[in-house]
Amino acid sequence: MSGEHVNKSILSDSIIEDQKKARTNHMEYLPDMEVIDSDIMDRVLEAVSSYDQSAYTEADVRLALAHSSRTPEDFAALLSPAALPFIEEIAQAARQETRKHFGNSIAMFTPIYIANYCENYCIYCGFNCRNKINRAMLDDAEIEREMAAIAETGLQEILILTGESRKKSTVEYIGNACRIARKYFKVIGLEIYPVNSDEYAYLHECGADYVTVFQETYDPDKYETLHLAGHKRIFPYRVNAQERAIMGGMRGVGFAALLGLADFRKDAFATGYHAYLLQRKYPHAEIAFSCPRLRPIINNDRIDPMDVHEKQLLQVVCAYRLFMPFASITVSTRECARVRDNLVQIAATKISAGVSTGIGSHAEDIEDQGDGQFEISDDRSVKEVYEALESNGMQPVMSDYIYV
Repeated sequence: MSGEHVNKSILSDSIIEDQKKARTNHMEYLPDMEVIDSDIMDRVLEAVSSYDQSAYTEADVRLALAHSSRTPEDFAALLSPAALPFIEEIAQAARQETRKHFGNSIAMFTPIYIANYCENYCIYCGFNCRNKINRAMLDDAEIEREMAAIAETGLQEILILTGESRKKSTVEYIGNACRIARKYFKVIGLEIYPVNSDEYAYLHECGADYVTVFQETYDPDKYETLHLAGHKRIFPYRVNAQERAIMGGMRGVGFAALLGLADFRKDAFATGYHAYLLQRKYPHAEIAFSCPRLRPIINNDRIDPMDVHEKQLLQVVCAYRLFMPFASITVSTRECARVRDNLVQIAATKISAGVSTGIGSHAEDIEDQGDGQFEISDDRSVKEVYEALESNGMQPVMSDYIYV
């Protein structure tokens, strides 16, 4: 499966040489990693391995559209190449489903990057430990100034991000950032390195509401060639992160594959099916999807999402909506303003604004700023995104949750 869909825009001569070197077993847990009793990863991998996207026909797609409640088989059909000629009908159905459950409300938030130190060697990521970038880590006073500056824009939801370094960005450090965030925001999300269930419980006690983990790709063989070193190399530990977060008391969990790393249809199917299985096992958990495409990074401006064009992105977003009608779907600043404005009118329900992927970029008086993770495509302010939503007949919502 991993022999196909090689995205050459990621590669350099040094990376190709590193890929030839002997590496640790990416399917073996490290000593500090919690092993939970769950068969969900095996079920996802089994379903993906048997997913033959070329087997679906026009009739399968029409049948999936006709159903009021879609099965995993319907989801597979909606992601298949056979569905692409029906993209307008699929988008109309997705829009109706979205309005039925969410009305015209669009949640707004912004990410805050508090550190970019990383111990992983992920060959497509700007934060990777081999990439020569300016590293930085905000202290408590700087985090407070950043959050105060963000809160002044009117936002009430924040997503806290770090590079994946346990040594630098300890669980206690992240927990303290959550406590500071609780002073300013009603909803606090985390996008950090995966941790054990007791650590998720601690972070929830500190104020975090939900956890997002990008699996990047669900192809274990492809995953192995993309993540050459670090804790992130351990495939099963990352796959089971959302379940550990739910076990730790988190209200919601987010899922994503980074589209363009591998076969995007298989990765999208795996992402949706993973979320579907977890929701059936934990009916109380809220489910969210992100739909990121590869973007250029510092020291590699050639990176692109290969065969995932705007039409294919729309297909993925709409398939998620039709398969999981109640799920939140985020469209990030990896996409340009035009694409984001269109997607929130069809199937997306959450949008970021006033975004910077650098460290210490919101407050004016922070000198030790670190480089960003990737190039963004939509640099509009909170006010500009808010006004764009209103002008398109949407209702921006800053928060509709209470932390418990």
